[in-house]
Amino acid sequence: METPVLDQPAAARRAWLGAFAHPAFAVVWLASAIALVGISMVDTASGWLMTTLDLNPGDVSLVHAAATLPMFLFTLPAGALADIVDPRRLILVISCGVVVLVAAFASLVSLDLAAPLSLLLTTFLLSAAWSVNSPAWLAILPSLVPKADLTGAVAANGVAYNLSRTIGPTLGGFVIVHYGLSAPYWMFAATNVVVVAALMWERTPPKETKTLPGERLTGAVRTGLRHAANNPLFRATLARTLAVYPFAAAYWGLLPLIARASGQGAQHYGLLLSAVSAGALASSFAQRSVRRRVDLDWAVALGSIGTAIALALFGVTRSFAVQLGAGFFGGAAWVMVLTSLYVSAQNVLPQWVRGRGLAIFLTVIFGSVALCSAAWGQAAARIGVDNALLLAAIGALLGIPATWGWKLQGSEAIDLTPSLHYRLPQAAEEMSDDRGPILVKVAYRIDAKDRDRFLRSIDDLGEQRRRDGAFAWGVFEDMAEIGRFEEAYLIESWLELMHFRERITNEDRAVEDEIRDMLTQPPQIEFLVAAEPGRRRPAPDAPTGA
Repeated sequence: METPVLDQPAAARRAWLGAFAHPAFAVVWLASAIALVGISMVDTASGWLMTTLDLNPGDVSLVHAAATLPMFLFTLPAGALADIVDPRRLILVISCGVVVLVAAFASLVSLDLAAPLSLLLTTFLLSAAWSVNSPAWLAILPSLVPKADLTGAVAANGVAYNLSRTIGPTLGGFVIVHYGLSAPYWMFAATNVVVVAALMWERTPPKETKTLPGERLTGAVRTGLRHAANNPLFRATLARTLAVYPFAAAYWGLLPLIARASGQGAQHYGLLLSAVSAGALASSFAQRSVRRRVDLDWAVALGSIGTAIALALFGVTRSFAVQLGAGFFGGAAWVMVLTSLYVSAQNVLPQWVRGRGLAIFLTVIFGSVALCSAAWGQAAARIGVDNALLLAAIGALLGIPATWGWKLQGSEAIDLTPSLHYRLPQAAEEMSDDRGPILVKVAYRIDAKDRDRFLRSIDDLGEQRRRDGAFAWGVFEDMAEIGRFEEAYLIESWLELMHFRERITNEDRAVEDEIRDMLTQPPQIEFLVAAEPGRRRPAPDAPTGA
C-alpha cells in the first residue's frame, strides 16, 4: 500500500498558511480575534463611562483595579479547572455567561441606570471570566494544530491580541461617539456569540475519556503546584521568564513618566503605547521566519537583548522619534520572548496538568510585571527615571548568562504519553475515593558496586514521583543488608493513587528501566493506608477445609 503524498501545490500552500492550514484553528482564531477586539472596546468604554458617573480619581482608578485583581485570584484555580473538565466546554459555558452579563449591563447603560458600583462589579466579573477562560484557551491549542505548527499558532494568537489592542480603543471611541456608550457592550455580547458558534462548529477530539472520577479542585491546585516545583524542564521555562519580565516591567511602569519628560504628556503617551503594540504585532508576524533560524534559547536571548536596548534608549534620550523606535523595539522583543517561553511550556507539560502549568506560567508573568512595575517606580523616585531604566537594562543583559543553563524545549520529541505500565493496586476491602493518605513502599536489591549510580537514578525517580503527586518522598538504606534499599512516599488519597498511575509517561519510564537494569531481583511493592480508629475491617475468608 502506497503512502499518500501531498502534491507540490498543496504542500506549498500548507507551508505558506502554517497554522491557518488547519480549518479548526483558523475558525477558532478568527472568532477569538473578534472577541479580543470586543474586550478592548469594552475596556475603553468602561474607563470613559466611569468618568461620566464619577470624576473622583480614586474611584476612576478602581476600574483598573477591578480588571486586574481577578488575574491574581482566579488564574491558578482556573488552570486546575481546565484540567479537570473539558476546556472547550468550559469556554462555551463561560462565553454564554458573558453574553448574558454584558447584555444585562448594556441594558442598564441604555436606560441610564448604570452606577459606579454596577460598572465595577461588571468589570470584575468580566475580568474573572477572562481569567478563567485564559488557561482553557491555551490548553485547547495543541488539539487544533500539530506540534510542528504550534509556534505559528502561538504567534498568530499574539497577532490577534496585539491587533485588538491597537484597533480596539480607536474603534471603541468611534462607536461611543456615533452610537452611544452602550454600543460597545452590545457589540461585545455579539462577539461572544461568535465564539460560541465557532466552538460549537469546531469538532476536534475531546480530552481522553476518563476512567476515574475527576480530581477535587483544591487537591488539583496542590498537585499542579507540586508538579511545577518538581518538573525540571518547566522550572527552566519559569527561570528564563524571571530573567526577563521583572526588568521589562520597568518601561511599562515608567512609560507615562517617559512620555511626560518628552514634553507632550498624554498625546505622546498614547503614541508610545501604539508603538509598543506595533512592534509586538510586527514581531508576531515574524515568528515563523525567526524560528527557522534560531532555537528557543537564542530567541529568548535576542529578545532579552532587544528589551535591554529599548530600556537603554528610553533612559538616555529625550528625542521622541528615538523613543518611538525604542517602544517598537520593546514590543517586538516582548512578543519574541513570550512566544518562545510559551512554546517551551506547552512542550514540557503533560496533558493532565497542562492547564495548571500554563496558569502558573501566566501567574508568574502577571505577578512579576505587577510587582516589579511598582518596585521600579520606587527605584525611579530615589535614583531618577533614567538611572532606573539603565539599571533595568543591565539586569536584562545579566539575566542571559545567569539563566543560560536552563534550557528551553522546542519541538524535539518528548514523549509525554501515559505509559500505564503500573498494575492497579489490590485492596482487601472496598476503598472510598478520599481514603488516605496512602503509603507506598518499594524494596530494591542491587549489587554493591552499583550503589552510587543507583542513588543518582533513584533521586531522578523521586523527582518524578513528587512531580506526579507524591510527597514526603525518601529512600532508605538497610543497615543489616548491603545492597537493599527502600523507597517510600505518600499519596493524598486512594483516588489520587489511581490518578498517579495514569500520570507516568513514556519519558519517565526510561529512568525506571535504568533502575531495573541494576536490580538483582524484582522490586517488592507495598501499599498501606492510614489506619482509622474505630474502623472495622472485614474478616479474612476462612481457609479451605476449616
